This record gives sequence, C-alpha cells and structure tokens, in this order.
Amino acid sequence: MKELLRELCLIDGVSGDENDVREAIIEKVKDVCEYRVDPLGSLICFKKGRKKPEKKLMICAHMDEVGFIVTYIRADGTLCFGNVGGIDTSVIIGRQVTVKSSITGEKLYGVIGSTAVHNLSKEQREKAPSKDSLYIDIGAADKAEAEKLVAQGDCAYFVSEFEDFGGKRVKCKAIDDRAGCAMMIKLMHEELEYDTYFVFNVQEEIGLRGSTASSFAVAPDFAIVLEATTAADIDGSSGAKRVCELGKGPVVSFMDRSTVYDKELYRLAFDIAAEEGFPCQTKSMVAGGNDAGAIHISGKGVRTIAVSVPCRYLHSPSCVIDTDDYENSCRLVRILAERICAL
Repeated sequence: MKELLRELCLIDGVSGDENDVREAIIEKVKDVCEYRVDPLGSLICFKKGRKKPEKKLMICAHMDEVGFIVTYIRADGTLCFGNVGGIDTSVIIGRQVTVKSSITGEKLYGVIGSTAVHNLSKEQREKAPSKDSLYIDIGAADKAEAEKLVAQGDCAYFVSEFEDFGGKRVKCKAIDDRAGCAMMIKLMHEELEYDTYFVFNVQEEIGLRGSTASSFAVAPDFAIVLEATTAADIDGSSGAKRVCELGKGPVVSFMDRSTVYDKELYRLAFDIAAEEGFPCQTKSMVAGGNDAGAIHISGKGVRTIAVSVPCRYLHSPSCVIDTDDYENSCRLVRILAERICAL
C-alpha cells in the first residue's frame, strides 16, 4: 500500500488540473468496477459486492492537491502566481517547483523567489513577506522568452520526493488526499460484502466543488469521507492545540468547521477500533473541513462520517504520516463500511 501511495503522490494534480491523477486511478480500477467521469471531472465508481444493501453507501476522497497557478508574466521573465488552496506563505519561499507548460507540454523547473534581504526595510525583515511579493523564477531572460514557455493559467507544483524516515514515517507532497485515494483503490480490489460507490472527487481544496456535484449524482444514504488532517504534535504545542497525533491511529471527527458528524457512526468507529485492538483518536479542536461539508447536506441529507490519517505539515511539500496510522485507517474503513451497510 505504501508503494501505491508513493505513485499517487508523485503525480501532479492541483484543483482543476486532476486529469493525470484520474487517468492513473482509472488504470488501476477499471477491471474491478463500473465507472464514469462526471462533467466536473470527478471519477464515480460502482463496485459490486456479495449483497445489495438496503441503503446506499458512498466512500470518497479527493484527487486534487494544493499548488499554484500563473497569473501574470513580468518584464524580467519571472511569474506572478496565485495559490490554489490554502498554503501558508512561510512554506513557499525558496521552494523548487515545476510549471506544467500548456505551450510546450513539458514541465519547467523554477524557484519561488522573494525580495533580497538587503533590499528590505527593518520593518519588512521582522515579519513574513506577503504572498504578493513572491514570484516564480524559471530562468527566462525577459518577458518575451518566458511567454514562449509559459502561459497565464498554467499550474505549478511543489517538487517533493517520497521518502521513508524514522522507521514508520513517510513524507511527500499531496498526501492530502492521495492517502484517501490509495485506500479506496485497495478496498476496490478486495471482495466486498455489499455494493459500494467509490468517488474520487475534484476541486476539494478550493471549496468542495467536486463533491457538491458528485454527491447529488450518487445520492447516497451514508457517506465515509477519507482524508488527511492536521497533526500539531510537536514541541511547543500542548493540550488541545496538538489537535491529533501521529502514531495514535485514525482520526474520527465529531465536528469541524463545515460538518457536525453523525453521532451513531462516530461511536461505531471507536467501537470497531476497540474490538479490533488498534488505536483511534478524535480531533481536540473544531477546525478544518473536508468534502463532508457538501455531502452531508446534499439531496435529502446524508449520514456522514470522516476518517482521516493524521498528518504533520499539511499543505506543504513535506507532509508526514505514520504508516501504521495509514494501514489502520484503511482497516477501520473496511469494517466500518460493512457495519454501516448492515444498519
């Protein structure tokens, strides 16, 4: 399962540019399910089980990652850019990126630069630079040269290798939410007790747009949303501000900024973890949000639960997770799906 995660994370796919991710997923699931692509680009799959449940279950994750989009080419050949999704400016400066050129069809390497330190005032040096002061340097001599290589609207991505470290930890870009996509692919290759819909959504990072459409198309009675969620379990963070921790199992939320989760399903998840003997945790803050925010209020209403892998340094080129948490999250979802369909 780790190798599958590696493969998915290294594919580039910001919100609105998920085609390569979707095509890679289709190649892996086309022989085990029926599938279609909706008008926004979400991949909707139906996997036949041994039984047809009385209620319809949808399991979903999002394909998109955070990144950048070129907004303007400056006279010196550097690129102004906008963020695609929520990215803290402090994790951007000096990072290597690739720009996917719509002109050449190739990836161009670049570096995110900022005003030189000796050109900053004392006040500017004492605070983080604004995003508007940053630019992407692709090595072009001037605007004319850059315009032969890059167009406004081209997307840019963090450069990040998939690395093992610390025994059971891995790091890469896009673990949010290729971890959820990888779990669904694995489940789809198993024999399922009940018919199940699996949906790989687009455009979660810019406002839950893919799930807003796909949830109406599927019209489920129940939904399990797979995610990665922020772990702040580092020195200097204590109590509730740690939110969740690596190594303490999958995260099952009771509430975030867009959803109050189904209380019966919330308790069921913890009961399953206790029965199976693996750890499970909840978030100690009401924070963040995910596709559940659109799904649970779609149609006639959907009973919804979110299962997340705790992740340090979310929305950065170096997301970090614990592989035991990752495996146990998949284990929990597999059993949870069967129990929900039997309700």
